[in-house]
Amino acid sequence: MKTLGIIGGMSYESSKLFYELINNRVNDIMGGYHCCKSIMYTVDFDEIVKLQNEEKWAELDLIVADISRKLELAGSDMIVLCTNTLHICSDSIKNSVKIPFLHIGEAVGEEAKKKYIKKAGLLGTKFTMEKDFYKKVLLDKYGIDVVIPGEKDRDTVHDIIFNELVRGHIKESSRNKFIDIIKRLERNGAEGVILGCTEIPTLISEEYVDIPVFDSIRIHAEKAVEWILKD
Repeated sequence: MKTLGIIGGMSYESSKLFYELINNRVNDIMGGYHCCKSIMYTVDFDEIVKLQNEEKWAELDLIVADISRKLELAGSDMIVLCTNTLHICSDSIKNSVKIPFLHIGEAVGEEAKKKYIKKAGLLGTKFTMEKDFYKKVLLDKYGIDVVIPGEKDRDTVHDIIFNELVRGHIKESSRNKFIDIIKRLERNGAEGVILGCTEIPTLISEEYVDIPVFDSIRIHAEKAVEWILKD
């Protein structure tokens, strides 16, 4: 088994879920007392949020590149970034280390392609929904067009993520808002919906909607395990 390097803490709610997912998956496959060999570097999320809100992506590039080098030096055989939004800095990770980096959008794209999805709704932070770093991967590599919510719905999704989900607060009223937003995406042609924020699966799952749901954190975790157990 290879050693997985994890950049976490964005938020710790999603990082603890990711940690649980990868270890459960390894144990399901290998049995016994097996768990994932991993090294996690956890950031102070408040610092990251401030830089994101100020659109200081170059500074964030430097932060994740530095963390990636530390994980490589510590013995990691591959790196995952345990968040969707900061994949805007994925090139800086790839360029800073010699070990492989698993992009969450590629993991999701592979899974959506298996289900013959041609057009998918994307939910996440405003950065993920509005910028091209995630949508471009899905379109260029997997031929999947992306539809995002309208401006008001994007504000709603973003606010629920940062004011509730990252703090571990799950509200039925917020779940109902997400369900309504997903229905509008479906009316706009979405054949499935990508939960492109690692906290959203704590609120929404396939049982609440009528179209396929692509849980980015679970898909990412399962693909990471596939990588570390290969060969």
